[in-house]
Amino acid sequence: MSNASTKRKGGFPNPLQWLGAATLGMLGEIGRLSIFTGKTMGAAFTPRWYGAQIVRQMIAIGFYSLPVVGLSAVFIGAALALNIYSGGSRFGAEQFVPNIVVLGITRELGVTITGLMLAGRVSAGIAAEIGAMRVTEQIDALKTLSANPFRYLYAPRFLAGILTLPLLVLIADIIGVMGGWAVSTLGLGFDSTTYLRNTLDFLTWQDVTVGLIKAVVFGAVIAVMGCYHGDKSSAGATGVGRAATFAMVGAAVLILAFNYLISTLLVDFGS
Repeated sequence: MSNASTKRKGGFPNPLQWLGAATLGMLGEIGRLSIFTGKTMGAAFTPRWYGAQIVRQMIAIGFYSLPVVGLSAVFIGAALALNIYSGGSRFGAEQFVPNIVVLGITRELGVTITGLMLAGRVSAGIAAEIGAMRVTEQIDALKTLSANPFRYLYAPRFLAGILTLPLLVLIADIIGVMGGWAVSTLGLGFDSTTYLRNTLDFLTWQDVTVGLIKAVVFGAVIAVMGCYHGDKSSAGATGVGRAATFAMVGAAVLILAFNYLISTLLVDFGS
C-alpha cells in the first residue's frame, strides 16, 4: 500500500463522505420522527382513550405552567410597550403603543414565548420521564401486559399539549396586554381608559385566532418531541439527560420554524 493511500485512509475524512452520511442520517431521523408522530396521532384520535391519564397530563402541562407563563407574559408585554414607545417617540407616533402591543402579543410574542417556555419545561420533562421508563424497562413491561405505549403514554401527552397550550396562550395574551397597559399608564403617562379603548377597538378575533392556531401546533410539537426523544433514550443518567436536552432544543427549533411557516400562510388573515 502506498504512502498516499495510507494518508488518505488514516488522515482527515472525505468531506463528501461526511456530508453524505450527515444527510442520510438527517433524512433517517426525519423519517423515524414522522412515523412516530403518525402513530401518536393515530392513537390520540381513535379510541381507546385513557381519560385519567389525559387529565393528569393536562394538569402537569397546563396548571403547573401557569406561574412561569404569567411571569414571562407580563414582562414581555411591559418591555414591548417600553420599546414601542421609545421607537415611536422618534416619529411622534406614541399613540400607536396600545395598537402595536396587542397585535404583537396576540399574533406573535404571546404564543411564541409561551411555546418556548414550555419547550424548556414540558418537553424536557416528558423526555426525562419517558426516558426513565425506557431505561428501567417499564415500557417493555407495558407491552408485556398488552398495553399500547402509544395509547397509554404518548397519546395522553399529545392531547394534553394541544388542549392546554391554547388556554395558556389566551392567559398569556391577557397578562401580556395588561403588562403593557400597566407600564404605559403608570410610567409613560397614558390615560388608562383611552389605552384600553384603543386596545379593544384595534383587536380583532382574527388576531387571536392566528395565535390559537399556532398554539395547537406548538402543543403537538412539544409533546411529540418529548415523547420521541424519551422513547429512544439510551441507558444511564447520561442518556436520559441527553434525551431531555435534545427534546428541548428540537422543540424550540421546530416552534420557531412552524411559527414562521404559519405566519407566512396567515399573514393576510383578517386584514
